Amino acid sequence: MGEDLIRGKSIAAIASDIADGYIYLNPLTLKNFSDDIYKELYHQMRKLQTLIRNEKFPSHDQAAIRNRNMRLQRLHHAMVVLQNSARVKKITLYY
Repeated sequence: MGEDLIRGKSIAAIASDIADGYIYLNPLTLKNFSDDIYKELYHQMRKLQTLIRNEKFPSHDQAAIRNRNMRLQRLHHAMVVLQNSARVKKITLYY
């Protein structure tokens, strides 16, 4: 764990950037990642997904609802890509 960096950023910052749409995760971007980075990135994305879901739901604000749902959708898509790429590389993501 510790000081894993991807492109000069921490893994938690990368997970946040994925949720915000600044980084798009695909098999080519995952190509050079080590097994530990796969596991830590997956763990951080799960943690961020839980944080977003635990926030108070903005009942009457359509823009906030859309933003929340887009963040969850981006995280879910990135996690599916990460899981499939890990399966191909035979990496176990679950602790």
